[in-house]
Amino acid sequence: MPNNLANQNTYTAAAVLFETNRPLQILSNLRLPDLKSGQVLVKLFYSGVCHSQIMETRGRRGEDAWLPHLLGHEGSGQVIAIGDDVTKVKCGQDVILTWIKCNGIDAGGAQYTHGPSCVINAGAVTTFNQYAVVSENRLVPSPEGLPLDIAALYGCAIPTGAGIIINELKPENKKDFVFVGIGGIGLSALMTSCIYSPNLIIAVDISQEKLNLAKALGATHTVNASLVDPNEAIKGIAPNGVDYGIDASGTTKGIELAFNSIKRNGGICTFASHPRHGDMITLDPYELICGKQLRGSWGGSVEPDRDIPLFSKLFKENNIPIEKLISRRYSLNEINQALDDLESGAATRPLIYF
Repeated sequence: MPNNLANQNTYTAAAVLFETNRPLQILSNLRLPDLKSGQVLVKLFYSGVCHSQIMETRGRRGEDAWLPHLLGHEGSGQVIAIGDDVTKVKCGQDVILTWIKCNGIDAGGAQYTHGPSCVINAGAVTTFNQYAVVSENRLVPSPEGLPLDIAALYGCAIPTGAGIIINELKPENKKDFVFVGIGGIGLSALMTSCIYSPNLIIAVDISQEKLNLAKALGATHTVNASLVDPNEAIKGIAPNGVDYGIDASGTTKGIELAFNSIKRNGGICTFASHPRHGDMITLDPYELICGKQLRGSWGGSVEPDRDIPLFSKLFKENNIPIEKLISRRYSLNEINQALDDLESGAATRPLIYF
């Protein structure tokens, strides 16, 4: 089997963003580019769908200078071919695709072609395509025994959520938590916090279905922010505030709520939210003087080569049902429905299968 299968006129099916605020177009015959040094050709098994893709497709990140382009940044697959100088992975190996930089060559993006003249841009990793040209430093060998569907979520949702707890907050046992936004990241963080025998876990969302799931997975209290004032509801449960407020709602209001929920003199609010471009948070600066802390999280401070095997082992040892993140599976042709369901709250973490 030659390493550079792209030279054999290999094609791929893919979901392409041609215009923001328009449905993704499913193309069946994108031509793969030749592999450059440090690039790897991967056959996708599964791809997660993240809030970031809603931001991209809906034009909420501001002007998109790369249209038309491919999307997706967490997935699982198998190595089909490797470019020159690649040493981290080999043909036939199962891998996790992640947006978080890891060890290996940073080979940058790729360009696919459609028809005689249409160029489709792609970043260093994409996962809404059956075959993907991926930079070596966006790949991690999949831990042995990890199911391929769950492995896909180790590209973003699981390491970000788990990393916030394990790498950044490093909580002591018997602490109090508020989680705002019970999606893939929020639920991953919530389940990880259970390892530390928390005294209180308050889950906040506008979806009662997600809140029911959070309750089943360790939340001691739930707050439906579409039915009650969440600030007052949290204050009724924890009058003096909680130790940790984690926001993964994707909204500025969610960040503000998580910050308001923490206690003075040591309370920490961490957010992995990605609000709309240009939106601003509003906080009382006096609360910062009183000892509250506000932090942003970039992928849970994860080092994928180190942390993905560690997290996988930790969840197994502690019987954390990480598979509960997957609410529904979609074919590639259903990608627009998956995005709509994620935005409406009908899905916790949609999974695309190939």
